[in-house]
Amino acid sequence: MEQAEMPRSTVRPRFRKFQIICSLFSVRGVTLEGSERKFTREELKKYDGKDGRPAYIAFKGKVYDVTDDFLWVDGDHQGEHEAGRDLTEEMSRAPHGEETLERVKQIGILVT
Repeated sequence: MEQAEMPRSTVRPRFRKFQIICSLFSVRGVTLEGSERKFTREELKKYDGKDGRPAYIAFKGKVYDVTDDFLWVDGDHQGEHEAGRDLTEEMSRAPHGEETLERVKQIGILVT
């Protein structure tokens, strides 16, 4: 059975919506390339996990979403670390290694 092609008028508006979403991210300092987002340090600060905002951290140039991790509550990691920051330097003083980041999703990269 042959599948009917989607009418051109249906495809075009969806593509336009995607373009609009991409431009909104770009205006706010986050860009999309494929599925990879690029965060500036200023943009990362907005994701501090407070007041219902997502909690993102950076480590070695990668940005991770720790919002739903049970060890991060309201952007705080056991009173030692805060979300919305690059934790590369702080990780060297942590009682665990970077392997703990394997359980959270990488969502982008940190750009300078």
